[in-house]
Amino acid sequence: MKKDISVIISTYNSPEWLAKVLYGYNAQTFRNFEVIIADDGSDERTKKCIEELQKEVFYPIIHVWHEDNGFQKTIILNKAILATTTDYILMTDGDCVPREDFVEHHVKHREEGYFLSGGYFKLPMHLSQQITKDDIYSGRCFDINWLRRNGIKISFKNNKLIASGLRSWFLNFTTPTTPSWNGHNASGWKTDFLEVNGFDERMQYGGEDREFGERLVNNGLKSKQIRYSTVCIHLDHARGYVKPEMIQKNLQIRKETKEQKKKWTEFGIKK
Repeated sequence: MKKDISVIISTYNSPEWLAKVLYGYNAQTFRNFEVIIADDGSDERTKKCIEELQKEVFYPIIHVWHEDNGFQKTIILNKAILATTTDYILMTDGDCVPREDFVEHHVKHREEGYFLSGGYFKLPMHLSQQITKDDIYSGRCFDINWLRRNGIKISFKNNKLIASGLRSWFLNFTTPTTPSWNGHNASGWKTDFLEVNGFDERMQYGGEDREFGERLVNNGLKSKQIRYSTVCIHLDHARGYVKPEMIQKNLQIRKETKEQKKKWTEFGIKK
């Protein structure tokens, strides 16, 4: 049976977090999808993690890997785009555990001429470590009462976990944000990705996903915000790869994209 949607998950040397994410996809209500692991040079631990999970999960996993040569997430994402077998692509990260209706809502809300931008709920490190496979399969890790018992404070952001139906529609409508591609939770048509030549491979950490989205918008797409409909919990982790020079380099590329209203990058999938 041909798959209906491809889920690209980026990762780097975080097999414990990746396993939790893959458990989340094994609990999805919508099941006709494939998973592409965009692996930016992880060691053998990630390969072993994927091999073990393939024995348990119902969906196919395609492992796209290249050698570790620093932060090359944009390069591996472009390779993952080419590895997909469907017309529609959902992108997320290897530290984002999806709610059970995560894929379902991306499929439900997709529309020609748009890309979708979803939401996330960030957890502190102690809870990120504490969450087990059973917590994910049972849905406890999305239960606001369970989270509050484990230290999560009352906040308006908690609505991302509990909103559904008309309530999620109302919150999506009344709390719009600037159109952007969010690397942790966004989806769109593969043909649209190819029309802007994918990600700019010069970019490292810091806004590489936003720049990609800005070119999609420059090429005529609109963004549909579904932050309260399709949600993932973002596991905490160290970010030792962040360097000021990376940020400055990326800011300059984004500035050029905005000022010149670029639709295409010469440093993407096609060279």
